[in-house]
Amino acid sequence: QVRLVESGGGSVQAGGSQQLSCTTSRSFSSMAWFRQAPGKKREGVAGISSAGSTTYADSVKGRFTISRDNAKNTLYLQMTNLKPEDTAMYYCAAANRGVFAGLLMQWYNYWGQGTQVTVSS
Repeated sequence: QVRLVESGGGSVQAGGSQQLSCTTSRSFSSMAWFRQAPGKKREGVAGISSAGSTTYADSVKGRFTISRDNAKNTLYLQMTNLKPEDTAMYYCAAANRGVFAGLLMQWYNYWGQGTQVTVSS
Protein backbone atom coordinates (compact mmCIF):
# COMPACT_ATOMS: atom_id res chain seq x y z
CA GLN A 1 0.00 0.00 0.00
CA VAL A 2 1.36 3.37 -1.01
CA ARG A 3 1.57 5.94 1.77
CA LEU A 4 2.58 9.59 1.73
CA VAL A 5 2.88 11.21 5.16
CA GLU A 6 3.44 14.94 5.53
CA SER A 7 4.86 16.65 8.60
CA GLY A 8 6.22 20.05 9.63
CA GLY A 9 3.14 22.23 9.39
CA GLY A 10 2.08 24.68 12.05
CA SER A 11 1.74 28.37 12.80
CA VAL A 12 4.38 30.95 11.98
CA GLN A 13 4.54 34.72 11.79
CA ALA A 14 4.90 36.57 8.52
CA GLY A 15 8.50 36.70 7.42
CA GLY A 16 9.31 33.48 9.16
CA SER A 17 10.43 30.11 7.81
CA GLN A 18 9.15 26.57 7.95
CA GLN A 19 10.11 23.23 6.46
CA LEU A 20 7.66 20.57 5.38
CA SER A 21 8.57 16.92 4.91
CA CYS A 22 6.83 14.07 3.14
CA THR A 23 7.90 10.49 3.66
CA THR A 24 6.76 7.91 1.14
CA SER A 25 6.58 4.12 1.22
CA ARG A 26 8.31 3.81 -2.16
CA SER A 27 10.16 5.91 -4.72
CA PHE A 28 8.47 7.98 -7.41
CA SER A 29 9.72 9.71 -10.52
CA SER A 30 7.81 12.96 -9.89
CA MET A 31 6.93 14.53 -6.58
CA ALA A 32 5.32 17.83 -5.78
CA TRP A 33 3.71 20.05 -3.21
CA PHE A 34 0.24 21.45 -3.74
CA ARG A 35 -1.79 23.68 -1.44
CA GLN A 36 -5.39 24.62 -0.90
CA ALA A 37 -6.61 27.65 0.99
CA PRO A 38 -10.17 27.84 2.34
CA GLY A 39 -12.60 28.64 -0.45
CA LYS A 40 -9.95 28.33 -3.14
CA LYS A 41 -8.93 25.68 -5.63
CA ARG A 42 -5.94 23.45 -4.99
CA GLU A 43 -2.86 24.85 -6.70
CA GLY A 44 0.63 23.66 -7.48
CA VAL A 45 3.47 25.04 -5.39
CA ALA A 46 6.63 23.19 -6.43
CA GLY A 47 7.58 19.98 -8.20
CA ILE A 48 10.75 17.93 -8.54
CA SER A 49 11.80 15.03 -10.75
CA SER A 50 13.89 12.05 -9.68
CA ALA A 51 16.85 13.68 -11.44
CA GLY A 52 16.39 16.92 -9.51
CA SER A 53 14.69 19.13 -12.08
CA THR A 54 12.41 21.60 -10.35
CA THR A 55 9.51 23.89 -11.14
CA TYR A 56 7.80 26.51 -8.99
CA ALA A 57 4.64 28.55 -8.98
CA ASP A 58 5.39 32.22 -9.65
CA SER A 59 3.98 33.15 -6.25
CA VAL A 60 6.68 31.21 -4.38
CA LYS A 61 9.72 31.59 -6.63
CA GLY A 62 12.69 32.86 -4.67
CA ARG A 63 11.04 32.02 -1.33
CA PHE A 64 10.40 28.26 -1.43
CA THR A 65 12.83 25.47 -2.25
CA ILE A 66 11.80 21.91 -3.04
CA SER A 67 14.25 19.05 -2.59
CA ARG A 68 14.22 15.31 -2.17
CA ASP A 69 16.34 12.60 -0.59
CA ASN A 70 15.88 9.58 -2.83
CA ALA A 71 17.70 7.26 -0.41
CA LYS A 72 15.19 8.14 2.31
CA ASN A 73 12.14 8.43 0.03
CA THR A 74 11.55 11.86 1.52
CA LEU A 75 10.42 15.11 -0.07
CA TYR A 76 11.03 18.52 1.48
CA LEU A 77 9.72 22.04 1.06
CA GLN A 78 11.75 24.80 2.65
CA MET A 79 9.63 27.92 2.95
CA THR A 80 11.12 31.31 3.77
CA ASN A 81 9.75 34.85 3.96
CA LEU A 82 6.30 33.41 4.54
CA LYS A 83 3.28 35.60 3.85
CA PRO A 84 -0.29 35.40 5.19
CA GLU A 85 -1.41 34.40 1.69
CA ASP A 86 0.72 31.24 2.04
CA THR A 87 -1.77 30.00 4.62
CA ALA A 88 -3.22 26.75 3.33
CA MET A 89 -3.32 22.99 3.68
CA TYR A 90 -0.21 21.67 1.98
CA TYR A 91 -0.35 18.31 0.23
CA CYS A 92 2.43 16.04 -0.94
CA ALA A 93 1.79 14.30 -4.25
CA ALA A 94 3.62 11.63 -6.22
CA ALA A 95 3.51 10.08 -9.66
CA ASN A 96 5.38 7.54 -11.76
CA ARG A 97 5.37 8.63 -15.37
CA GLY A 98 7.87 8.57 -18.16
CA VAL A 99 8.19 12.33 -18.05
CA PHE A 100 8.34 14.91 -15.27
CA ALA A 101 4.80 15.69 -14.14
CA GLY A 102 5.71 19.20 -13.01
CA LEU A 103 2.68 20.89 -11.47
CA LEU A 104 0.08 19.11 -13.58
CA MET A 105 -2.28 18.06 -10.80
CA GLN A 106 -4.15 15.53 -12.91
CA TRP A 107 -0.92 13.56 -13.47
CA TYR A 108 -0.46 12.89 -9.75
CA ASN A 109 -2.25 9.81 -8.51
CA TYR A 110 -0.87 9.49 -4.99
CA TRP A 111 -1.64 12.09 -2.32
CA GLY A 112 -0.93 12.63 1.33
CA GLN A 113 -3.48 13.74 3.90
CA GLY A 114 -2.08 17.25 4.12
CA THR A 115 -0.45 19.44 6.75
CA GLN A 116 -1.76 22.87 7.73
CA VAL A 117 0.45 25.94 7.45
CA THR A 118 -0.87 29.14 9.02
CA VAL A 119 0.97 32.43 8.59
CA SER A 120 -0.11 35.31 10.79
CA SER A 121 0.58 38.97 10.06
